[in-house]
Amino acid sequence: MLRFISVVMVVVLFLIFSIPILIIEWIIGKFNKELKAKSSLKIVQAVFRLVLFLTGVKVTVIGQENIPTDEAVLYVGNHQSFFDILLTYTRVAGLTGYVAKKEMLKIPLLSHWMKYLHCLFLDRKNIKEGLKTILIGIDNIKNGISMCIFPEGTRNKNGDGIIAPFKEGSLKMAEKTGCAIIPMAMNNTSEIFENHFPKIKPCHVILEYGKPIYPRELAPEDRKFLGAYTQKIIQTMVDKNAPLI
Repeated sequence: MLRFISVVMVVVLFLIFSIPILIIEWIIGKFNKELKAKSSLKIVQAVFRLVLFLTGVKVTVIGQENIPTDEAVLYVGNHQSFFDILLTYTRVAGLTGYVAKKEMLKIPLLSHWMKYLHCLFLDRKNIKEGLKTILIGIDNIKNGISMCIFPEGTRNKNGDGIIAPFKEGSLKMAEKTGCAIIPMAMNNTSEIFENHFPKIKPCHVILEYGKPIYPRELAPEDRKFLGAYTQKIIQTMVDKNAPLI
């Protein structure tokens, strides 16, 4: 329980004491939006690294060289744990917004930081509003801001390593912009917290980045079912890495 308490304290204290920083960042944004975004990115990445350190988790990263550093991409991953966001966000190559559920807007201060970081809030029950969110994500990518989405729609609690079907609409951002899809395969992240809630336990997790997928270079059938195509690639990586845990 000590690790859980430590993590909660760090997060709560950061949110409380970051209020002046939020104000400073807002002022910076009035004069230089890019500087605001980059500084916010560095601040949150530092906090996430501290939280991961407190969990005691050992992370094996494979294929980080597959992430382009000179173009906006769409990160796509399987989703088992709250810590998936921390594990991946600390390693993004540049400005990156995550697609989160709309309910996150209700969390004070945290939602402010998420907005600063170009995160989008998806209404999963309203198709029209969901489409508007995806269109904003498309604009972000066109403006050089990478996006990240977990197309299973929610955390997969099966615990059997089988990825839930990807929602095809989730990959529209790559389909419409032609940007690279970076597959992210994560193994054992639910063992950090979810498998023994409320305890946080040290464990070994694997994060693998697959080679970029450019939708416009795919065969017509694969491009038509881009979600299923990407899911298959990520599932293959998850299966390959399972014995390494």
